[in-house]
Amino acid sequence: MLKASENPPVAWPEGKSIRQFSGQWWVAHTKARNEKALAQDLAGKDISYFLPMSWKVHHHRGRKFRSFLPLFSGYLFFCGQENQRVEVLRTNRVANLIEVKDQERLLTELVQIEQALVAGAPLVPHKYIEIGRHCRVTAGPLKDLEGIVVNARNGMRLVLQVDMLGQAASVEIDTDMIELIEE
Repeated sequence: MLKASENPPVAWPEGKSIRQFSGQWWVAHTKARNEKALAQDLAGKDISYFLPMSWKVHHHRGRKFRSFLPLFSGYLFFCGQENQRVEVLRTNRVANLIEVKDQERLLTELVQIEQALVAGAPLVPHKYIEIGRHCRVTAGPLKDLEGIVVNARNGMRLVLQVDMLGQAASVEIDTDMIELIEE
């Protein structure tokens, strides 16, 4: 585990908004637990990157530990030219590169994350559940219920259907307690 001072910066070059980076955006799907090492490699090669991270506190045997962890485990975003893409692959820390078809959309989404981090907002990883998807409850008293996720005024709800009657009921659910059912 790295000391706080040994962590790579969230974005490289430091002090620059990711909106100012030039080149094409790529998503590096890293090998297991290689996000920070890849970030340090890219900073050493002067390749622009964005690795959103946040503090996580966990307890073990009565002690409190703080870790600075990637917000999106296994992923690092970088921006550059074709020769820099090749350099990223040469680090031997990347399992796969994901080409970004809609550059502006990715950048807009990443700028929102950057803005929240700069403002000091305590971001935490969250499951992405698309509205209208079939899900199963994984924990709690509703474990193993299956339904469709919908967005309601006061949060997510799981719709339980009785198709024969053409009726349904819904229950408020936390996204941390559901998983997608592959169709």
